[in-house]
Amino acid sequence: MSNSTIVGQVNKVRKIVVSEFVSLDGVIEDPGGSEKSKHGGWTMPYWSDEIGKFKFDELFGSDTLLLGRVTYQGFADAWPSRTDEQGFAQRMNGLPKYVVSTTLDEVEWNNSRLIKGDVAKEVSKLKQQPGRDILIAGSGELVHELMKHDLIDEYRLLVYPVVLGSGKRLFAEGTKANLKLLEARTFASGVVLLRYQH
Repeated sequence: MSNSTIVGQVNKVRKIVVSEFVSLDGVIEDPGGSEKSKHGGWTMPYWSDEIGKFKFDELFGSDTLLLGRVTYQGFADAWPSRTDEQGFAQRMNGLPKYVVSTTLDEVEWNNSRLIKGDVAKEVSKLKQQPGRDILIAGSGELVHELMKHDLIDEYRLLVYPVVLGSGKRLFAEGTKANLKLLEARTFASGVVLLRYQH
């Protein structure tokens, strides 16, 4: 498959792109360890410059973040105080962020807005606005909700050579989908990137 670079472009209808760290048995729960769950931090031993570049290109190819509450709160705790020479943190902090939550009353991280009520309707409106990709990182419950409404256009899965045995999974019981493989790339750390079009 191709070794393509993700380049953001302005589209008439924007794509919803789901980007996940996934174990071999399909678990996406707490890959970085911020939620302090049973398996938290399982991706950390495999981090590499290759993965960093992929995440950098992905972020700069998007112009909006769409997040569930748990992922938003983890990001909002971590990113505002960070800086780096490449500008990744500045990009994270500067992008518009839409947060889907039924429990939050306000969102304080820079450029954040709450989505309450009809999630599918609000996300459909976002897709109709001109712009680049709308990126969802983590946010498992939000992803499951958008799957039900056929609103996800692309999955970018970084699959780790780890079997966790339990935890929240990307595809819930009963989920069905036919996906088209766009790219498969193996990193030196043993992590495999799989990009699928829906």
